[in-house]
Amino acid sequence: MGEACTLLVAHGTRNAHGVAMIGDLAASVAAALNEEVRVAFVDVLGPTPSDVLRMLDGRRVTLIPAFLSSGYHVRVDIPEHVAAVNHSDVTVTSALGPSPLLARVMLDRLIDAGWRPGDQVVLAAAGSSDPHAQSEVRTMATMLSSLVGTRVRIGFAAPPTSGGYPAVRDVVSSMRGQSRRRVAVASYLLADGLFQGRLEECGADVVGAPLGLHLSVTKLVCARRRAAVLV
Repeated sequence: MGEACTLLVAHGTRNAHGVAMIGDLAASVAAALNEEVRVAFVDVLGPTPSDVLRMLDGRRVTLIPAFLSSGYHVRVDIPEHVAAVNHSDVTVTSALGPSPLLARVMLDRLIDAGWRPGDQVVLAAAGSSDPHAQSEVRTMATMLSSLVGTRVRIGFAAPPTSGGYPAVRDVVSSMRGQSRRRVAVASYLLADGLFQGRLEECGADVVGAPLGLHLSVTKLVCARRRAAVLV
């Protein structure tokens, strides 16, 4: 087999800054690992994971899902892309979340945005109807609760039509009706895009930035890559 390569697979967005953030994250990981890191997307834009895997035929590839929970894209889309390509050496790692590192990143983003102890806090995730992904989001909310010292509620930027959590704006509105304390939204999103825009328009007093370019996210991606080598 040829030289090793890492393939970072993200969701995809029409937001140019969001696409650039994923590219910058890949560049940061490449510098840390001293290894080539390619990027693919499962939705909205290309190249797809199968497109890139075809180009990497003959090389050892570690595919890292740049997703914060193991929803449909991680559990179904990515395996289908891998199965569609006759590549002899692909290792797929677990998704990035849940992880205590990501809870610390959310807190750092909240502090940067102006969060103060005593604020009510909402963890805002993209949204999924997958029970496994929802369980992982609850795990992250519990981790963040321990850091901010108050119970963290959950809201989705794009609530599923059945099950799941309500829209972030509805959670913020409900919390305002129950308390006069400020409301802070912790973005559990990797990059800028449509969903981050919804968070910024949800009526909260404080909205954290996406997680993507925080140094700890780079460390987490690198940890996934290094763990794959030990398997």
